[in-house]
Amino acid sequence: MADTVLYEVGDGLATITLNRPEAMNALDIATKVALREAVRAAADDDAVRAVLLAAAGERAFCVGQDLKEHVGLLAADREAGSGEGRTMSTVREHYNPIVRALVEAPKPVVAAVNGVAAGAGFGFALAADYRIVADTAAFNTSFAGVALTADSGVSWTLPRVVGPGRATDLLLFPRSLGAREAFELGIASRVVPAADLRAEAERTARALAEGPTVAFAALKESVAYGLTHTLSETLEKEDELQSRAGASEDHAIAVRAFVQKEKPRYLGR
Repeated sequence: MADTVLYEVGDGLATITLNRPEAMNALDIATKVALREAVRAAADDDAVRAVLLAAAGERAFCVGQDLKEHVGLLAADREAGSGEGRTMSTVREHYNPIVRALVEAPKPVVAAVNGVAAGAGFGFALAADYRIVADTAAFNTSFAGVALTADSGVSWTLPRVVGPGRATDLLLFPRSLGAREAFELGIASRVVPAADLRAEAERTARALAEGPTVAFAALKESVAYGLTHTLSETLEKEDELQSRAGASEDHAIAVRAFVQKEKPRYLGR
């Protein structure tokens, strides 16, 4: 894994850190490959019960595609007579699997947004289940500003967070959304002072890592399912998922702890 993405696992928490602060954590090919492998590893590892997606530096969470590298790749494609096909294959090869792994991970994902989150960086933040945002951070869809359409799942996640009308506005007329407005729109789950961001994000992610993992996975699945299915279908899905959660060791632990007036110590299974 490239050193542009750091990956650590401890006490059930996987911490993935974008580590190109000098480039505002822009996504060059090496970083996208490393990030893809990191999020897949965290999603697939049964020992990981929560994921924290963070970024080094103070200026940016991630400003999206590394446009300096992108310009060179476009020129090379044109010289080779391949148009923009190979360059834009990054959506299929990198962005799509990254977002899919974050959204479909059977465990909660927390994003610690420390600065600008633009383009695909915005998309990765939206793919998290919970976004803790520094009061100095900002969001921007950016795509139309470089004559591109949405990628990194933004056309799926953003309308679900802010509604289709507001999402269309933000995509057609890209602008910087400050932390407070992002909170009002539901993009930021919580806004904290920038100096407290990492500590608050780690505290939240560790609390989730100590929680009932099976129930959290079912909650993620049920919300995603309910957004695209009828009430009747969703009730059937809730029945299926509740049976799974009810059969978990953590449910038995929770009930026993409640009766005994103790704090439950979940096992994540």
